[in-house]
Amino acid sequence: MAEVSAALVKQLRDKTGAGMMNCKAALVETAGDLEGAEDWLRKKGLSSAAKKADRVAAEGLICVGTQGPKGALVELNSETDFVARNELFCALAQWLGEAAVAVDGDLAALKQAVYPETNRSVEDEITHLIATVGENMNLRRSTALAVDRGVVAGYAHAAAAPGVGRIGVLVALESPGDADKLLEFGKKLAMHVAAARPEAVTVGDLDPALVARERNVLTEQAKASGKPDNVVEKMVEGRLKKFYQDAVLLEQIFVVDGESKVFAVVEAQAAEVGGPIKVAGFERYVLGEGIEKNEGDFAAEVAAQLDT
Repeated sequence: MAEVSAALVKQLRDKTGAGMMNCKAALVETAGDLEGAEDWLRKKGLSSAAKKADRVAAEGLICVGTQGPKGALVELNSETDFVARNELFCALAQWLGEAAVAVDGDLAALKQAVYPETNRSVEDEITHLIATVGENMNLRRSTALAVDRGVVAGYAHAAAAPGVGRIGVLVALESPGDADKLLEFGKKLAMHVAAARPEAVTVGDLDPALVARERNVLTEQAKASGKPDNVVEKMVEGRLKKFYQDAVLLEQIFVVDGESKVFAVVEAQAAEVGGPIKVAGFERYVLGEGIEKNEGDFAAEVAAQLDT
């Protein structure tokens, strides 16, 4: 029997919400493969959360910058939300969003860019802020989108100041239509992406491995019903359609009106802007996603302070 660590069991439990013993059984069954164990739990109907939202494990700000047909996202981290709301930190974050557009989201180039408020490089400015504020900071990542003709719209959710927040989204729209109207629509679509968390623009854009994995899980679930193979196949296709409606931007229900498919909204908006619209892509950053955060025992820390 494969050895499974308590830490791995806890990681699977946090991700799926399944019981500890079920998580251990899944990991033993899959020889410690975390992703395989998650699928095993889903096939058995033991996972209470097939897809949990990304765990926010760091503070700071997501910076959103747009300029006509170009846009960029940047993540600037701090240790606490208190520092993230600091005036100097916010000012740097706002500038970084716009500066990232100029360097096409190149993180190395952004670190060497000169911050006009102090004439220091961004890298040196962050080092200076660390020494001044007394808290670690990190310019973690950056990305950019661009179109030949059209606009890149941006949206910052839970904004601490214009252009910076806890979630940042870019949406690239290719169109010969009116740029102002296109930008207005693009912002609404960016708000939708922030809320609906699509994986791809179209079904064809989905990662084939992701689709294959989902099909495998759905097939095992359908087979458990005991139905004939031809019925199982129809069940799987029906559930895959639901998966696409959840994961694909153009197949989702537009959050602004709560009833129209996004592709229909895009088609209708083409008449408003005076030309066809193609959703060329999107990017979505959530503050701290993928970063492990140390969660200490606050009560124990206080008790330790009282004992000294």
